[in-house]
Amino acid sequence: MLTRPAVQGTAVAGGDVSVTIADGIGTISFSHPKSNSLPSALLRRLAEAITWVGKDTAARVIVLRSEGTGPFCAGASFDELVSIANIAEGTEFFSGFARVILAMVRSPKFVLVRVHGRTAGGGVGIVAAGDYSFAVKTASAKLSELAVGIGPFVVGPVIERRIGTGPYSAMSVDADWRDAEWGERHALYSRTFEDIASMDAAINGLAGTLAASNPDAMDAMKRVFWEGTEGWEALLSKRAAMSGTLVLSEFTRSAIAKFKSR
Repeated sequence: MLTRPAVQGTAVAGGDVSVTIADGIGTISFSHPKSNSLPSALLRRLAEAITWVGKDTAARVIVLRSEGTGPFCAGASFDELVSIANIAEGTEFFSGFARVILAMVRSPKFVLVRVHGRTAGGGVGIVAAGDYSFAVKTASAKLSELAVGIGPFVVGPVIERRIGTGPYSAMSVDADWRDAEWGERHALYSRTFEDIASMDAAINGLAGTLAASNPDAMDAMKRVFWEGTEGWEALLSKRAAMSGTLVLSEFTRSAIAKFKSR
């Protein structure tokens, strides 16, 4: 018997993760008052929610979204980054992003990602880990890690797989915003829309169609989509250690402090 995770309507570290299942559609929503940034507790609850809904037979497709009218996701929580005291803590923090990505990739159900605003850093990794993504025209994206003294190591494999090595390298080296048209052109976004209303109508339509589709066929398709990622547990663990080490450097601490003071 499945036990519902402790995420439904529960505040976590200043944020929230909620789960609803209706008409075969499992909707997972996260929020945080600081631009939907992701502290470790929120990452943990998000990974738990994705894993749980993936196992619940009442849901045949997953919609992953965030709340509010601002950014979809600002990436890692700067408040938590500056509090990391040692490599073990740093590795554990970045492992939170690895767990979310792996939960999405390993889920037997398609994960549709709703991007209602701009996204940065780890948020780009979450979009790339989806099987299909919807975004509004204002949903620009960037990899900001180098600008704060680290690199997009944990999210890198899934972004590179989604958009290709060239565009991934460009995003990593030039930490500037790419518009939604760039995102759609390079397959980060599956479809883009002029406004949220038309995007939500398209999400509801596709989610409804998939909820009525053969779950075994979708499971098989999902495994084909992500074939070749079998070694990602070890790879992302290694990448988390890389970020966990770099975040302790004086350069990185100074860069993060400057970002926080803006």
